Amino acid sequence: MANTTDTSTSTARPSSEEDDRNANRSTTPGSEGFKRYIGSGWAERDESLPSAREQAAFAAARRAKVSAAFTGIRLILPAGDMKQRANDTDYPFRAHSAFAHLTGWGSDSEPGAVLVLEPNGDAHDATVYFRERAGRDTEEFYADASIGEFWIGPRPSLAHVAADLGLPTRGIADFDHVIDSVDTSTLVLREADPEITERVDHARIRYAAEAALSTNASDAPFSLEVGAEHEPDADLARVLSELRLVKDEFEVAEMRAAIDATARGFTEVLEELPRITAEVRGERVIEGVFATRARLDGNDVGYGSIAAAGPHATILHWTRNDGPVVPGDLVLLDAGVERDTYYTADITRTFPVNGTFSAVQRQVYEAVLEAADAAFRVVKPGAIFREVHAAAMEVIARKTAEWGFLPVSAEESLQPENQFHRRYMVHGTSHHLGLDVHDCAQARRSMYMDGVVEAGMVFTIEPGLYFQPDDLTVPEEFRGIGVRIEDDILVTEDGAENLSAAIPRTAGEVEAWVAGAAS
Repeated sequence: MANTTDTSTSTARPSSEEDDRNANRSTTPGSEGFKRYIGSGWAERDESLPSAREQAAFAAARRAKVSAAFTGIRLILPAGDMKQRANDTDYPFRAHSAFAHLTGWGSDSEPGAVLVLEPNGDAHDATVYFRERAGRDTEEFYADASIGEFWIGPRPSLAHVAADLGLPTRGIADFDHVIDSVDTSTLVLREADPEITERVDHARIRYAAEAALSTNASDAPFSLEVGAEHEPDADLARVLSELRLVKDEFEVAEMRAAIDATARGFTEVLEELPRITAEVRGERVIEGVFATRARLDGNDVGYGSIAAAGPHATILHWTRNDGPVVPGDLVLLDAGVERDTYYTADITRTFPVNGTFSAVQRQVYEAVLEAADAAFRVVKPGAIFREVHAAAMEVIARKTAEWGFLPVSAEESLQPENQFHRRYMVHGTSHHLGLDVHDCAQARRSMYMDGVVEAGMVFTIEPGLYFQPDDLTVPEEFRGIGVRIEDDILVTEDGAENLSAAIPRTAGEVEAWVAGAAS
């Protein structure tokens, strides 16, 4: 599809780069007669306003916590913008998770939007800036392929978004006034939008320079550089990340829904096993079947699905998914549906293609299941997060030692200076889960790996065993076998709930699952 010159006056940034890429393809008429004709004869829009979405109240409570942590400081939190895939095509837009968390906007977020928390006494006034809907009397309406209604469909008005999110809104052109007001204390979520970050950096430097020329020079910090890491900005990112460690009621409900959709996707994969095994790239069929369910029940997959058959299951992040699916082998499927709110599941199941585990496959599978169950028993409020991993590792070390794979005993291998059993499971057992598949990643270690487990946390338990096809430390019958079992765990007031327990887990349940899907 062709693109043409953007003539709108309310743009967040220049579109000349995009124009240059497509100027030689523009065929849109430019006559005044055409402009008058295409701008007239349209039915009245339905301008009725929606009620605030369910998550609006939860987002307001989250903003209040952020406000309390940064009293008197202006905070700029961009959604991010479109990212180029090739020439004039972009990747599907996904707003930054922190922006989604604090606004309640999800898959319907507008690219280029910015949440600004403006200090007001001990609190903040929140405003969302975004590129408002163009009138039908503007060329943007029909001639701009990036945002024009003819090209991407209707866009919301400022009033609609304000009612929907329960937040004041302003046009993106007004964001220039925010930049003009930036001082050296203003903070920005640096990773969300590089162009906005650069504008904030320049504005802070300008403010510092102007202060240096005034009588207040002693009060002006001079540690700011464009594009450099800025410690106060890092503090903002940390607070936003740690805020998501404990999920609220709305978030837990969304996680449950994402897991339910993921369970449907897994079963639909099993139902397609005859077609999957018939294709040369059967792993791609698995990926496609699951992706269809993700798009039907949510926004998309939460991350690149791992559809790893046979020896590919020993590759931890196998996402090429271009191999065959052969009866007698195992399939390791690691996938999750992302809801329109961006909350994602993260589930792994390993199943035999022909419906029955071999003796060695079952031996490995049941060892992994034992490790998963041992880790789950540790989870309760007051536990230390890293203890979950330690419990799983005790089983992995014991099993691999019993099988004669280790050069030392299990007890010796578990010593920090040894860890020989980690050859067969080099990854961690757990990570937090939510808006990001690896949620809360910028939290301090003292709040994450060394943190105390609290009710409302959601994280994975995902031990595995992976015996590479060319690993001479294990008997030949083990080589090329990879097994992982991954569940999503909610910490409750008195223990824990396996949110994905309804998806078959034991070897017998998995065999019955495969058989039932084929019948």
